[in-house]
Amino acid sequence: MSVSKSSLKLLHSAFNSCLRRYASGDASQMAFTFAAPSQVFYNNANIRQVDVPSFSGSFGILPAHVATLAVLKPGVVTVYQEDGSTKKYFVSSGTVTVNDDSSVQVLAEEAVPVENLDLQAARDILSKAQSDVTSAGADMLKLAEGQIAVEVGEALVKAAEGQL
Repeated sequence: MSVSKSSLKLLHSAFNSCLRRYASGDASQMAFTFAAPSQVFYNNANIRQVDVPSFSGSFGILPAHVATLAVLKPGVVTVYQEDGSTKKYFVSSGTVTVNDDSSVQVLAEEAVPVENLDLQAARDILSKAQSDVTSAGADMLKLAEGQIAVEVGEALVKAAEGQL
């Protein structure tokens, strides 16, 4: 059986595209951007680490992290700043992208500093969402929307209580 050079090149190219790629930038630096539609929290800032809640599990991102794309679930994003301090933000949903150059973007649908959360307001949001699920009846759209609101409300209450 004869294999042509072009077939080998194609196979080599396909194989290389499947390999895990690690960051190619400075291993000690991570340019971090974090924004929601109403506010930019970080814009290409250097940070030590960021921890994010995703549907595939919560994970930490350090400089030189493998390139990744993930969907955020309701929870807390923790940013470890260069001076060693941390800042926590509640996010309702969104995406996180880790690029080959060690840059990271977190784009949230809604985001607020955890210290700005009002526990009673969070409990009220959860209670309303639970009522919406109960009253949805056979309306599958209202049921699905209510279940999403309950998930966000539960995470919001936990964040406001300091449990996340």
